Amino acid sequence: MARPHPLEEIVMSIRSKLRKIHLRPRGKNSKVAYQFRCLVHRLCPRWWLRQRAASLLQTLEARTDKQYILDRVEYYCKLIDQSRIHGEYEIGKIFADMHGAKNYYRDFFEYSRFFNPTLKVDTEFGDNTIIPETPSVTKSRPIRGQNANCVVLNLDKVRHFIFLKDKRTFREKLPTAIFRGICAQPHRIAFMEKYFGSNVCDCGDTAEKPSCDQWGKPLITLYDHLKYRYIISLEGNDVASNLKWVMSSNSIAVMPKPKYETWFMEGRLIPNVHYIQIKDDYSDLEERLHYYNAHPDEAEKIIKHAHEYVRQFQNKDREDLIHLLVLEKYFKLTNPGVAVWE
Repeated sequence: MARPHPLEEIVMSIRSKLRKIHLRPRGKNSKVAYQFRCLVHRLCPRWWLRQRAASLLQTLEARTDKQYILDRVEYYCKLIDQSRIHGEYEIGKIFADMHGAKNYYRDFFEYSRFFNPTLKVDTEFGDNTIIPETPSVTKSRPIRGQNANCVVLNLDKVRHFIFLKDKRTFREKLPTAIFRGICAQPHRIAFMEKYFGSNVCDCGDTAEKPSCDQWGKPLITLYDHLKYRYIISLEGNDVASNLKWVMSSNSIAVMPKPKYETWFMEGRLIPNVHYIQIKDDYSDLEERLHYYNAHPDEAEKIIKHAHEYVRQFQNKDREDLIHLLVLEKYFKLTNPGVAVWE
């Protein structure tokens, strides 16, 4: 049976999502709107792409935040010298080569479409926790170690990059914590074993088949989480997917020091400045929550710093420019002799 045209796949997916729209706001990004934006990206003419890229790049020298932008480019793409790659994909054929993890390809295409379509790229899409052999575009990477071969872009952002508007103040919320998530990994199971049924944290495993039957609880909206002062952010297969929206709220993320990072630069988060740090074995959770309940002024400073951190990702033009500069650097170092721009 012939495979549907990519545009037909998008339309079919939109129709499917429309049937599942929740009447009650859940707080998550609209997948219908995301699919529509992806369709627009596919239809943009080449002349507009060249004009848009040139316009953004020409602004760099005059920008007051130029050094900030270049610092982030270097953070995401740490490559220094020319490097060999397998040339897994030719970016102009990225959709023809697409298999699984479609949102990763769509988000990569949002920025790769500006470049010479004959350029080659290696990718390590999905919940990446390794450092690949060759320089590869990834969503996530280990924070520690020589991770230069992981070139980070904002991928699968419809799931990960969510920011909320929170009407409740910190002091109006319940003085306890909440955790909801699929508990398949040993570290999440350990957390549930320690705190399920406790007065410290309202815990629930949202998997269809929870690790322990009594742990099972239904999904709740993101806004339902905001009734609590503290929201537990535990890494799953890679990063904690709730961390971005928690830090945009008036609740506080509570977590061990992160081991993996994404476009959100989790490696630059400062413990007890942007979030409340707890031990890897979670043993000091109750003590830490008691401290901040007794010192709400300090808790509100963490919220203020978290909001400031989130704000840096909310300038669309600047985020677009950083993406283009990251890919430009990557392509120049991995595709020697090939024109980066058409």
